[in-house]
Amino acid sequence: MRAIVAGPDEDGIADALADEGVDVTRIEGVASRPVLEEAGVLEADLYVLTDVSQATSIPIAIDLNDDLRTVVYDRDTIPEFVRGQLDLSVDPRLVDASVVAEELTD
Repeated sequence: MRAIVAGPDEDGIADALADEGVDVTRIEGVASRPVLEEAGVLEADLYVLTDVSQATSIPIAIDLNDDLRTVVYDRDTIPEFVRGQLDLSVDPRLVDASVVAEELTD
């Protein structure tokens, strides 16, 4: 399984996914279309966003890869315009990164 984690990762979701055997690519900075393409979104299985201020990257990622599962792992509320395109939204204060990673890889 291949995943892209975009945004700061204060709660350790990238490491938790890697611990589950996932090949993780990190995006620091703005997750624009060219950056997503360079990170391998076309071949990825999972896109995890940890910064809802970059919510516009979700429709871009889905446009590039229809089969991509999308997850927001952030304390902030996801904007309404993206909610219908998400597979999962989790607040790190409620569910530990290791639990989320385990569920995503099952």
